[in-house]
Amino acid sequence: MIKEIVENGETMGNEDPPVTVDFPVIPFIEGDGIGPDVWRAARMVLEAGVEAAYGEKKKIQFLEVFAGEKSYKRSGQWLPQATLDAVKKYGIAIKGPLTTPVGEGQRSINVALRQELELFCGVRPIRYIPGVPSPVKSPELIDMVIFRENMEDLYRGIEWEAGSKEALEMIAFLAKQGIELALDTGIGIKPMSRSNTQRLVTRAIEFAVKNDRASVTLMHKGNIMKFTEGAFKRWGYEVAAERFSDQTITEKELFEEFDGNIPPGRVVIKDRIADNLFQQLLLRPDEYDVIAAPNLNGDYVSDALAAQVGGLGLSPGANMGEGIAFFEATHGTAPKYAGLDRVNPGSLILSGVMMLEHLGWNRAAEKITRALEQTILEKIVTYDLARQIPGAVEVKCSAFARAVCDRLIDSR
Repeated sequence: MIKEIVENGETMGNEDPPVTVDFPVIPFIEGDGIGPDVWRAARMVLEAGVEAAYGEKKKIQFLEVFAGEKSYKRSGQWLPQATLDAVKKYGIAIKGPLTTPVGEGQRSINVALRQELELFCGVRPIRYIPGVPSPVKSPELIDMVIFRENMEDLYRGIEWEAGSKEALEMIAFLAKQGIELALDTGIGIKPMSRSNTQRLVTRAIEFAVKNDRASVTLMHKGNIMKFTEGAFKRWGYEVAAERFSDQTITEKELFEEFDGNIPPGRVVIKDRIADNLFQQLLLRPDEYDVIAAPNLNGDYVSDALAAQVGGLGLSPGANMGEGIAFFEATHGTAPKYAGLDRVNPGSLILSGVMMLEHLGWNRAAEKITRALEQTILEKIVTYDLARQIPGAVEVKCSAFARAVCDRLIDSR
């Protein structure tokens, strides 16, 4: 097994086995808080799923790299360069949740990873798993994939504190443009570019075409912010017309020229104002398929949709760049549950399923998905679901993983 990587980027231990497409090296960050618990559970399931599907013909060689609190305790660095170098080298990684002190000066490590590795595309599949409690009437109608722009918008983090020299200078500059702000105003800047928008929308359309999805919806607040959110919409339509003219059709063309019937081989490109889309996703979720959104909109809508199908505990995610795919749990670190072996590892397990699909190991991905769904249908669940399911058998995080593994063995 590949040994763990230390802060200076060198490895410890004996000779490593040869690295091939069937024995890939995948760096992992176990995460903070509940991270070690959910990572141990997820790793158990992923390794069992690969073995159930391929025996000894394929195997992941996991390589530990460091970020977050564990890294800081080891080296005094929240995000060592060696970690970034390892992810760049292997082009793939997986991680548990990482903590960032709220309201303090430390930069978000999750955001830093996306920025440093240029993981411009956040991908969040949202679909209902039978047997999971939901607050909506028809959660089974939800089967969407969110493509969220990761590099810009408010997550770029350009802001100045109220009363600071920079904020006052910006207020003075805006006053010259006829925009009056109170002197105790904090200032944030929302940058959005054509280039980053169009590469995100390109990924969303490519996914829709490849996976026979019916539509891509551009989510925006362009009725208010004309040159950022409104430009996101305009640039999205532009790239669809310029690069995918034979594979896409606008919603306007669909109804004016085809009477609402989607021509074979075409993906419908449409747009919705953000607040309206939230309502639509509650009332008519089956009309939406792939959603492309700026960073903040994508963050909000991903979590809202996750709530409709049972919560973040079973919501997977990934951040993609050019040649790098980084898979992650989408929930937080839940420090009060750290080390208690109690929380739901489903999010990281299903993110691992996405990772297997990325590798082309679809048989293992399908086996794990079926085994996890079967475990939930049998009402063997962690506390977060057990308290909502009558007659449920509440189990610990590790026991849930073992139950999934048992069903993997049964499916051989």
